[in-house]
Amino acid sequence: MPGAKTGTHYTSEENAMQTLTSVVYLEGLVFGECPRWRDGALWLSDMFGGRVLRSTGAGKAETVLEIKGGRPSGLAFLDDGSLLVVSMLDRKLLRRWPDGRVEPFADLAPHVAGDINDMVRAPDGGVFVGNFGFDLFAGAEGRLTNLHHVDSAGKVREVATELNFPNGMVITPDRRTLIVAETFAHRLTAFDLDGGQLRNRRVFAQLGDYAPDGICLDAAGAVWVSAFVGDAYLRVEEGGNITHQVPLSGRRAVACNLGGTDGRTLFMVTADTDVERLARGDSRARVETTRVEVAGAGSP
Repeated sequence: MPGAKTGTHYTSEENAMQTLTSVVYLEGLVFGECPRWRDGALWLSDMFGGRVLRSTGAGKAETVLEIKGGRPSGLAFLDDGSLLVVSMLDRKLLRRWPDGRVEPFADLAPHVAGDINDMVRAPDGGVFVGNFGFDLFAGAEGRLTNLHHVDSAGKVREVATELNFPNGMVITPDRRTLIVAETFAHRLTAFDLDGGQLRNRRVFAQLGDYAPDGICLDAAGAVWVSAFVGDAYLRVEEGGNITHQVPLSGRRAVACNLGGTDGRTLFMVTADTDVERLARGDSRARVETTRVEVAGAGSP
């Protein structure tokens, strides 16, 4: 891969990967996950902190939901403003109404063999939800798993199989393509969305030594990838060309999203931990930001 070049101009005439730097936005997390930008605020889960946060500015955060003894992860908003929250350990989705009421929404426990994790809003008003497929934090042997759709009434159905640790997901603005990060396969996988079914499975980008965690989509069709293995954030085009990177110097890249008033702030959740330490609750996390040229496409 060509050497790094500082800057934020998105041209590839020299096929050079450009390097960006970041600043700290929010500290004091245990293990942040699944940032979402909505109504002028950053929402995210503090997974091992057992809480969902809302931030309206650098250094500011309020707790909007606590899951005592649980692990919140994926977040998605419904049309009525309700927030869906993945509760990993009991493998359920919770619904937080705009007035703050919280109630069960869907139970995925009968359908999965591991913790559920990330989630993205589907074009039909439901969500797609991934799962580990095995007990990661107990050191179980990895196995392929499935992907589920949960409709707006909470009904669960399987929509894809044999995924290698499905993680972050995005949907293109035309609502025709779902892109999934397969962490242990080191790739981004795409599906056509066809009448509620997933068809035409294909590789969007093979990532080599990088293992993708959370992802987000920009308006040019490129995917920003959190490389949990690789300690960097990467802007990846379809086919695998990496145009930009944000190196982290030993911190783990966990999840990201584009937001801010113009959609050009990349919010990046980073953590000082690894899988073995995280299983013990040994983690210190924060949110960092960098400015980019291409705005977000609104997913996740």
